[in-house]
Amino acid sequence: MEPPEDLRTILDLTQDKVVVVDSDGHYQYANAATERILGYDIEAFVGTNTFEYIHPEDREEVQSTFERLVDINEELIETATFRHRAADGSWIWFESRMWNRADPDLDGYVVSSRDVTARLAAERRQHEAETQLRRLAKHTDDVLWMFSADWGNVHFLNEAFEDIWGMSRETLIDEPWRFLERVHTDDRPDVKRAMEQLSDGAAIDIEYRVERDRSFQSWVWVKGHPIVEGGEVTRVVGFARDITNRRRRERQLRVLDNLLRHNLRNVLNVVLGHADLARQRAGPEVEAGMDAITSVATELLTTVEKERRIVELLVESPGPSPIDISTLLSDLVADARRSYPEASVTLDCSTAQSVFAIPEIRHAIAELLENAIVHACGRAAIEIRARSRSDHVSIRIEDTAPPIPRNEFEPLFSSRNPSELYHGTGLGLWLVYWAVDLSNGELGFGRTPKDDGNVVTVRLQTVR
Repeated sequence: MEPPEDLRTILDLTQDKVVVVDSDGHYQYANAATERILGYDIEAFVGTNTFEYIHPEDREEVQSTFERLVDINEELIETATFRHRAADGSWIWFESRMWNRADPDLDGYVVSSRDVTARLAAERRQHEAETQLRRLAKHTDDVLWMFSADWGNVHFLNEAFEDIWGMSRETLIDEPWRFLERVHTDDRPDVKRAMEQLSDGAAIDIEYRVERDRSFQSWVWVKGHPIVEGGEVTRVVGFARDITNRRRRERQLRVLDNLLRHNLRNVLNVVLGHADLARQRAGPEVEAGMDAITSVATELLTTVEKERRIVELLVESPGPSPIDISTLLSDLVADARRSYPEASVTLDCSTAQSVFAIPEIRHAIAELLENAIVHACGRAAIEIRARSRSDHVSIRIEDTAPPIPRNEFEPLFSSRNPSELYHGTGLGLWLVYWAVDLSNGELGFGRTPKDDGNVVTVRLQTVR
């Protein structure tokens, strides 16, 4: 059986596999797409039985559908999805439309089949990803959410919402805006503005209080992103994380900071003032004692200042950002030379790369330079070298000071709790450690090859 020439040309140009089969399933005709998709020679293919090519797991269902179509008198079209063997032995997924009205001119039934292998593979990957996402969403403490762009529909919301908001998911699905009822009234305007920003296509990052137990003592951190399709925001997605404990720790740090900076500083200033008066009015022995008091009090005031910087670092510091390390080191060396003109401070910086670090990395390196100068034996000689490596910049600070006591730096890296014998004597190295750590860098301590000085190494990730 061959269709008319004009019809044959049209059928050969179509991208779908179009065949004609008789009532037993034998191929009477196959268009050019059959060879293109499956790789069979058309002349050899015609005359074979279609069911011999169908995957064994799909064959019975497809054959039953075909036989049912042939037996029904009224006109009917059925669709079947199945695997068809190709000439190279692989399996092609077809979505076939079968029409039960036999065409006397074509002497059989027309079946049009579209290759849906790629589509089904994509759907399978999407289904697997969605299944994995739902598993993760079920076992995370974060609230994962997806709303329509106008916040009128909830597309996804995991169970963690109920634990943090104290409201059922069904309530929110029925009335999506009702989550605002559990937001503190003072924070609600900011939350509404953030929602508008998301709907307009801007990402958000916000913290606010929610009501879980009628006290509004719970804080959440919310990040959201718009999903843009065809140039328009169609959905908004994000997460909400309970940060109540973090906010509580920040408040505790603030209280400690205020206590040390105000109360202790005021007391120490009084001590220093009276020590100065006593020095002026007393004899040499008392004057020497007042000098000792003044030295200790001044050191305590310096510790208070470092404590303030640490609190700011832990509470307020933004994430790492690009920093020109060559300029930073040049500025710090210039500052050190001005503050300590008797010291020798040299810089060998052969890198032009920028690094990722928090702004407080400046204070950290300045602290290392000051320590090296103050504790040097005789005239301080400090050498700084910065070198680029494959993925980081290594900053090496070499001094001529006595060995840094192990109990000063070992607690920085240990999981042991501090004790009377196992702790540092100041906050300077803690400031250095946290600044490097929050910059996702590495800090190391060692001695020079001749054991005549310390070597402190700071490694920071480069900007690629």
